[in-house]
Amino acid sequence: MVDRTELADFLRRARIRLAPSDVGLSAGPRRRTPGLRREEVAQLTGMSTDYYTRLEQRRGSNPSRQMLTALARALRLTDVERDHLFHLAGQEPPRPGGSSDHVRPGLLLILDRLHDIPASVVSDWGQMLAQNTMSVAVTGDNVGTNMIRRWFTVPGARDLIPPERYEEHSRAHVASLRAVTAARPHDPGPAALVAELRSASPEFEELWESHDVVVRRPSPKRFLHPVVGVLDLDCEVLVSDGHSQQLIVHSARPGTETYQRLELLRVVGLQDLTPRS
Repeated sequence: MVDRTELADFLRRARIRLAPSDVGLSAGPRRRTPGLRREEVAQLTGMSTDYYTRLEQRRGSNPSRQMLTALARALRLTDVERDHLFHLAGQEPPRPGGSSDHVRPGLLLILDRLHDIPASVVSDWGQMLAQNTMSVAVTGDNVGTNMIRRWFTVPGARDLIPPERYEEHSRAHVASLRAVTAARPHDPGPAALVAELRSASPEFEELWESHDVVVRRPSPKRFLHPVVGVLDLDCEVLVSDGHSQQLIVHSARPGTETYQRLELLRVVGLQDLTPRS
């Protein structure tokens, strides 16, 4: 059962304790009331303002697990607060030791502060959990997408990567996924992804049978960006407590062409500058 009164009160209190700068938003004109606006929470979660407003007014429909996860991330809830949110909505919180899409507030705070270089939070089995604006400008908006599934099954998913590096990326994806499934054999998410990809992708199946095991390491990355051209980036990987989530940061050395191209990309942001036919 959903406790609509307590859920509405909890959401409102979590919203008003946050400033726009806490979630990477501009404060804009002077505000009459503290905290985030309802439309800003809706924007951060990908739901309509009307739907979120109805939740705070104790008349919304039962939120799904995906929506609760998005709310916990947008409102920067701790693990305990996230579990409380799930309980108020009549849902069982994510099980300890399994996969979770909840990104810790500390990681999101770091992500918001890295405004001039691409950074993202990815689970150890490929789920894109959060991106900053620069990451979206480089690779597109992939939040909610499993990047390993996308690599092996979605046409055009490899367009940003030079063809000579396809095999390297494929092997790294498969080997890291094998390491995760061995470490958490009872976690249904990674296991289901492996079963799906073994059936859907002959390339994945062949690499899976090779039984390579690796974890993601810092390494140079090359992207073929459709607007600014080739980006040669250094990649740093910072792991969270428990190693189930990774903060991935791409940077360019000052003075290089890639550094200048990143600066250009930061200025143009998410504008669509591709040529029109």
